[in-house]
This record gives sequence, structure tokens and C-alpha cells, in this order.
Amino acid sequence: MSLELFIALRYLKAKRKGLFAVVTTLIGVAGVTVGVAALLTTLSVMNGFQTDIQKKIVGAQAHITVLGARSAADVEATLAAVRADPDHESSAPFALGQAILTVGDRSLGVVVKGIDPAREFAVNDLAEKLTTGSWEGVGEGKIPGIVLGVELADHLGSELGDEVVLVSPKSVATPLGLLPKMQKFRVAGTLKTGYYEYDSASAWTGLPAAAKFLGVDAGASGVGVKLKDLRHADAAAHRLRGVLGFAKLVRTYAQMNQTLFAALKLEKAVMFIILTLITLVASLGIASTLILRSVEKTRDIGLLKAMGAGPGLIRRIFLVEGFLIGGSGVLMGLALGMLLCWIIGTFKIVELPADIYYLSRVPVDVRLADVAAVTGMGLLLSLLATLYPASRAAKADPVEAIHYG
Repeated sequence: MSLELFIALRYLKAKRKGLFAVVTTLIGVAGVTVGVAALLTTLSVMNGFQTDIQKKIVGAQAHITVLGARSAADVEATLAAVRADPDHESSAPFALGQAILTVGDRSLGVVVKGIDPAREFAVNDLAEKLTTGSWEGVGEGKIPGIVLGVELADHLGSELGDEVVLVSPKSVATPLGLLPKMQKFRVAGTLKTGYYEYDSASAWTGLPAAAKFLGVDAGASGVGVKLKDLRHADAAAHRLRGVLGFAKLVRTYAQMNQTLFAALKLEKAVMFIILTLITLVASLGIASTLILRSVEKTRDIGLLKAMGAGPGLIRRIFLVEGFLIGGSGVLMGLALGMLLCWIIGTFKIVELPADIYYLSRVPVDVRLADVAAVTGMGLLLSLLATLYPASRAAKADPVEAIHYG
């Protein structure tokens, strides 16, 4: 055990003149504990919401989307290129476009996606999201079937088997002039992805029917790709851009929802900064405790200097003592934060309205990177708080310290 650590521990264990120094020490430790626990818990809850949103988005769309097909041969060439990628697991062509969905006197703008169910369900989880009806025969027959998001169906008041009309923004030439292109569809089912943006503005039908209605001459607008590991999406997208060239638009699921994920990332960064202020205030409490300690131990400091101890040793003693106080608070804060995360994730402490958030409890996702960041931040602030008290104690004059201490 080093001399600095030995003396620092003796100072922490020694009896004080009164309870004031003890109380200030406990307040400093408690402040760091609360700050670290609050920060870790908040970040874990935000991670939980982000993970839940990401899971729902990925469940409704591909990991990577390739757009810009010009012909049927181009679609097949794109499929061949993505299948050659080492991270490729499955892929499927699709047709995508916008239209106006009309039921009676109600109309809403929707995103229409034409899919081949046999291949599409290997790319996403839409097969498991169906709440009513069936995918069988979707897009087939004289009046093709169409699957609507549950929120979209509720807003339009449509039910299973109802006929709806899709109106394309592209006009067609008729003897009466240019008229909007319209086609009847039959509601074959409804699905719930759990992500409101999709459930309120998306419709799915068969690939041939969608391509014909949207006027996609290539038979498909692009290709959806599922990867073996979602974490490799950026690297795989970069490789595909190099293979397919600039004629194709290659975007990951995060880029397709860039605004949402950017907002979540910014919110997490802001919360980290705000809650760090709690630990900063607690660190100031540690600084005041060490200043009080340096005053209380003035005679001891003078005796140590008279025995040959240099300013560096005195400075290290107080640095170690402050680090022990702050480190204790950080460790207890981590333990308290992990406990709170377990309680929130296990029990319904906070119940959410499932019809609004699609969740019944607050999600929690504790990440090692966040634990490391919180630990490092807490220790750094505790260390910085000891610099001034340690420097002040090191500058004490030994003669005056012994005489007036």
C-alpha cells in the first residue's frame, strides 16, 4: 500500500471534531451516487425506446433498400449483385409509390408497396404482423386484394372485404382528356407493425398489381435486402454502392428514417449533458469537503512537510482521498442504477397506454458503452473536483501550519 493511500484512508477513518465533516462527506458521496444512478437509468430507458422503435422499423422494412431499377433485366442484375454480398441473407423485389386511398367520402394519402409475399416475408416480419384477414391471394383477381395498416383502416372506417379505390397522382389519357388513374381494391387484411407512421399511412398489395397501377415499367421499383447481421448495414451498403454504381440509390434502414434516429440520438446526447450537471454539483460538494479537510488537518500537513514530505506527496494524498470519495459514489451509483433498471424492466412501475405507445411498460436496455461512459464521467468529475483542494493543501507553509494549526 502506498503512503498516499495509507494516509488518505486514515483521514477517512479518523474521528472528526463534530459531525459537520462527516455529513459533508456523506452528502458528496450521496450526490455522486444519485447523479450516476439517474444518468445510467435515463440512458438505459432511452436505449430501450430506441431499440423498440428500431425493432419495429426493421420488422416492417428491409435492412438495406436499393432503388432505381430501370428494366426487368436491371432488377435481376440488382438481385444478383446483392446476393453476391457476403452479408446477404435474403432479398426481394418491390414496387413503391404514393396514391390516394378513398373509402366512401373519406380519402387519405398512402404509400403503396407491391410485394411478392413468398420472398418479401424472408426480408421482414410482415407475415407475423397481420391482425385480420390473410395474405393469400393478395393482389390477384379482378379486384386485387390489399392489406392496410390498422390505423389507416380505422381512420377510413374500412373493414375486411370492403372495396376501396386507389387514385394515382399520374394521369391517363382518355377520350375525355387526362384523368386520374383509379383502380378498385378489396381489403384482404389489416396489419399492425407497432410503428404509427407505417400503420397510419401504408398499404400492401401484390407486386404485379402494384407495378401496373403505379406505372412501374420495370416490374419493380427496387430490391429490399436482409443481412445476416444488422450491425453490418453501413458496411454492406457501402460495398453495394461500389458494385451497383451511382445509378442506384442504396440506403440503410437508418438512412430511410434518418430524421427519427437523428432526433433520438440528439435527445440522448442532450439528456447526458443535462444529467451530468447533477454529478457536477455533487463533485463541488466533494471539493468543499476536501477544503474543509485541509483546514482541519493543517497541523498534520505541517508535520508531514517538516518530516520531509514535499508538496507532491501532500497533493497526491488529497487527490487519492477525493478519488476514493468520488469513486465510492460512482460505484454505489452504478449499483443503484442497475437495480433501478432491473426494477423498471421487470415490474410495471410505470404503465403506458398501449393504444398510444404500443407498449405496456417502459423498455430498458443497459449497454456496456453507456456504463463505461457514465463511470468515466463520474470519476473524471470527481478527480477534477479534488485539484483545487489538493493544490491548496500542498502550498501550506509548514511553520505556519504547525504554529497556527
